[in-house]
Amino acid sequence: MSPVLVGPDAVAGAVVLDVRWALGRTDGHEQYLAGHLPGAVYVDLDTELAAPPSAAGRHPLPAIEDLQAAARRWGISAGSRVVVHDAGPGTAAARAWWLLRWGRHVDVSILDGGLAAWTGPLETGEVVPEPGDVVLEPGGMPVLTADEAAALPGSGGLLLDARAAERFRGEVEPVDPVAGHVPGAVNLAATDLLAAGRFRPDLADHVAGLGVTPGTAVGVYCGSGVTAAHEVAALAVAGVDAALWPGSWSEWSADPSRPIATGD
Repeated sequence: MSPVLVGPDAVAGAVVLDVRWALGRTDGHEQYLAGHLPGAVYVDLDTELAAPPSAAGRHPLPAIEDLQAAARRWGISAGSRVVVHDAGPGTAAARAWWLLRWGRHVDVSILDGGLAAWTGPLETGEVVPEPGDVVLEPGGMPVLTADEAAALPGSGGLLLDARAAERFRGEVEPVDPVAGHVPGAVNLAATDLLAAGRFRPDLADHVAGLGVTPGTAVGVYCGSGVTAAHEVAALAVAGVDAALWPGSWSEWSADPSRPIATGD
């Protein structure tokens, strides 16, 4: 399996996916057209890396046949080496990284630092590659249901909430219907895993200080399964295998029968 993180020197010869996206913004494609890595293909997170919003959350996993069709449009074939990036910290790019590994395409890495790490020339306009022939099959990365995630804290595991601390505590909720967190969850904000727009160099020591160590059963959620994929990637760098709960808080908070916790 390829490394989780790579530098700009790994871009040459790779299928490069530009996944510029941020919550509340819709101009990722416009940013891409104005300037992108040579040969990079734009990936729309909302339509290509997720199914339409539903009771399963704001960004449910796409059907594997839809993801495969998209990956082929991006130019990915069976032997392709893939490098994904976004505007910087890797939050959106990690969703593409996670999905491709979930689909058992293991040669995919995140450009640490994203577009800002690239010092070469940029291209403008759309890139339409020759279609690939990759075959994807689900199951390459562990996934949790809402019930499985909620059961982790009581069974000796850890359920990590990757959202900002104020959302975890229930002080503010800008997107979902109810504020708070899943009872028993522990807050590990994804922003705490970054330093100067890159994955922090002391990830293993940092998460170990919170009790997140190799061999521990770990699940991760966020608002809708995007930032959680970034945290899963960071934990993988730290040597910790973690399962993703795709529905995350958007699924949990939409069900009035689910208990809600607030505070630290």
